[in-house]
Amino acid sequence: MPKPVVAVPADIREIEGNVWQATPNQYVRAAVKGAGVIPFLVPAFESGHDFDEILDRVDGLLVTGSRTNVHPSHWGQEATEADGPFDLARDATSLPLIKRALERGIPLLAICRGLQELNVALGGTLANEIQEIPGNWDHRKPDTTDLDVAYGIRQDVIVKEGSCLASIIGAGTVRVNSLHRQAISATAPRLAVEALAEDGTIEAVSVIGAKGFAVGVQWHPEYWVGSDEPSNRLFKAFGEAVRDYAAAKHPQPVRQAAG
Repeated sequence: MPKPVVAVPADIREIEGNVWQATPNQYVRAAVKGAGVIPFLVPAFESGHDFDEILDRVDGLLVTGSRTNVHPSHWGQEATEADGPFDLARDATSLPLIKRALERGIPLLAICRGLQELNVALGGTLANEIQEIPGNWDHRKPDTTDLDVAYGIRQDVIVKEGSCLASIIGAGTVRVNSLHRQAISATAPRLAVEALAEDGTIEAVSVIGAKGFAVGVQWHPEYWVGSDEPSNRLFKAFGEAVRDYAAAKHPQPVRQAAG
């Protein structure tokens, strides 16, 4: 069977006056090397997509992190300039893709902004500038151009016993690289909290009653997928779920024995 294909919603970036459809290389690299799948970049448009036509052609959905935040209008709040930057085309692409993929049982892995989109798509809300909330840590990315330092594994999260995530990376304390200033506020009714930071910030979720693999993490397993065991296990589990979905969608014919 050919390698399965995973949809990756793009971001909109403006570079030297040109508008680019883009995604960070660390995600597509992890999809190839960690999950063993072929990434397929889905362009971000504010309208015009047929989401079923897209999902008909893929076997999984990987929703990446981004510099931008989900627009507060998606959970009924007015946006301020401090809440940005925004990417309305990304919102209009990722949110419907997430909902339809879950309805169809297509495996889903959501990372950082992707976790936040998963929560909003299912009816939850987000909090901005969480480092300003009393008692919260500063989860923001360090101010450095050295990406190995910026994405360094430095923070503990507590994975719940008996959770979906515990079956993949183990329960208890796991050290991760969580980098964000927006986080889940009200958890969507269909989401189960799988891991928490020591300050109570939600760091991982799964979809209750999902037809297939459906996990979101606030940290960045894609960056160290080649060397960090929990990161590797998460992408491997996603890849296995994608292959199982692809095999069920395209069953191989049974060969008749000679004779």
